[in-house]
Amino acid sequence: MTQPTRFTHREIMVTMSGLVIAMLLAMLDNMIVAPALPTIVGDLHGLNHLAWVTTGYVLASTVATPIWGKLGDLLGRRITFLSSIAIFLVGSALCGMSQNMGELVAFRALQGLGAGGLMVGVMAVLADIVPPRERGRYQGVMMAVMPLAMIGGPLVGGFITDNLNWRWAFYVNLPLGVVALAVCWFVLAKLPRGAGKVRIDWLGAALLSVWITTLVLITTWGGSEYDWASPQILGLAALTAAGLAAFIVVERRAAEPIMPLSVFANRNFVLAGALSLIVGFAMFGGITLLPQFQQYVQGASATNSGLLLMPMMIAAMVVSLVGGQFITRTGHYRILPIIGTVLMTGGLVLFATMDIGTSRFMTGLFMVVLGAGMGCLMQTTMLIAQNSSPVNAVGAATGAATFLRNMGGSLGVSLLSTLYINTLLDSFTSTTGTAVTGANSAAAMTPATLRALPEPIQHAFALGVSDGIQAAFTWGAIAAAVGIVVALFIKHVPLRGFADAPKTEAPELQSA
Repeated sequence: MTQPTRFTHREIMVTMSGLVIAMLLAMLDNMIVAPALPTIVGDLHGLNHLAWVTTGYVLASTVATPIWGKLGDLLGRRITFLSSIAIFLVGSALCGMSQNMGELVAFRALQGLGAGGLMVGVMAVLADIVPPRERGRYQGVMMAVMPLAMIGGPLVGGFITDNLNWRWAFYVNLPLGVVALAVCWFVLAKLPRGAGKVRIDWLGAALLSVWITTLVLITTWGGSEYDWASPQILGLAALTAAGLAAFIVVERRAAEPIMPLSVFANRNFVLAGALSLIVGFAMFGGITLLPQFQQYVQGASATNSGLLLMPMMIAAMVVSLVGGQFITRTGHYRILPIIGTVLMTGGLVLFATMDIGTSRFMTGLFMVVLGAGMGCLMQTTMLIAQNSSPVNAVGAATGAATFLRNMGGSLGVSLLSTLYINTLLDSFTSTTGTAVTGANSAAAMTPATLRALPEPIQHAFALGVSDGIQAAFTWGAIAAAVGIVVALFIKHVPLRGFADAPKTEAPELQSA
């Protein structure tokens, strides 16, 4: 990419109107689908594949983000951004037409390919038009409109599930997506064009897809489909290691690497990337599993479970807004990752204490703690990563940072969901002495089905869900605690403006 062109405040706000709509499109999908998941997996008889409804989406997004980031550097942000929106919409339409879990997972993956371009595109475009020193207040403006997705998304998803059909949780993306395409077509016209030399690192992209996919398969199948010491899991582990080693070799030699390894030479970038991975682990795991507890244990409807996620979403939004203003006014950011990891760990510990007697009010308080931690981390980690990269590689750096967050989400959903499901089934079987079979099996259980069963069965299943939630969030808290240590090693590097932005190398690290 060429050196960023200075935009006036008005031009920035006009451009951001398109970014906001695209961001809402991506965020609404996650928020709308979460309350519908218990009904979806029950309707399609797919409890054992619960993780893949989200993991397929996140995994594809993970693999796609560095590719979209690099394509944006080479071809320009506008064409790649519009393409990602189009792919996302095609995937949404196909998800709504799915007839079984296999189709749904495949089409969610297609959705994820487009979503990867949406998320990295928004952050990369913002990096193109606003220098890091001023970016906080504009990120704050963007976060100010996100309550529509954070609050409205779960509410709409729950309403659709209770009153229409879960398929409309995907179809609802289409009208908003058409608006996003139209707006972005015009407002992104002034963005700098790409470098003009298109040399795509397809081998690197293929190897990246291989080792990420096999890694997620290990975390999904290990201990459930296959024993951890089975030939299948050991073979996947060997393929993961070989794929990662080959990927590193190829990226070191590629003329235009899909993920430039040079960005990882910067200490702050590595630390911010590690925090992004941990945030993804906690965020996607929490959003995926909490509606299970709310609907099966606390008796909430799909609509109410969407509303009950509001404390976490509002806390994340408010803290992100305040944090963005703090960074813009002071230029300091190091304290935010430290506070964020402490709060996130505390929130996950609180969730790990929930049982069948935990009230909705207490669950809401726990969400506030977790949401506040996420708010301190989501935008700050991206800002640190972008400030640690050269201007001509900001798209690749943004893609790499988003990749790490999505990879954390893939691993978090697969690991925590597998642990949750196994614990649930073991607890349910030990309590009842046998598993319910046929249409009322645990794999086909929906909240409506559960309420029609005898009270002892309802209690046993709710106890199993509670035990599964405790196990999943205990391990989530352990992972988050590692983030506290990582955050302590981040050093404060002054946020640059366009005038002092390095063109070929990352800014030198300075002591705190």
